[in-house]
Amino acid sequence: QVQLQESGGGSVQAGGSLRLSCAASGYTYSIYYMGWFRQAPGKEREEVATIYTDGGVTYYADSVKGRFTVSQDNAKNTLYLQMNSLKPEDTAMYYCAANRNYWGQGTQVTVSS
Repeated sequence: QVQLQESGGGSVQAGGSLRLSCAASGYTYSIYYMGWFRQAPGKEREEVATIYTDGGVTYYADSVKGRFTVSQDNAKNTLYLQMNSLKPEDTAMYYCAANRNYWGQGTQVTVSS
């Protein structure tokens, strides 16, 4: 089992920045893929940014390219999402996932105009 705990969400004005963190615990040696997803009210869950833990491949949704950066600290078993130039449409619950099998509880990001 893998447990994931997100932190770093909050409220910010448009143009601001936030950094989300996702701390993994448990059988972390089994993790080969981690990512950030988000879900806004009334919308489907969206893949935002993902990374393979060997550092080889990253993915960004078109809507966040150039503004968001996903990174990892393998020594700390922690995944990060640096979000810059935030827009009101980035408002959502952000979830951390590992291997698409394990999910965190989510952290709310609210961007006001």
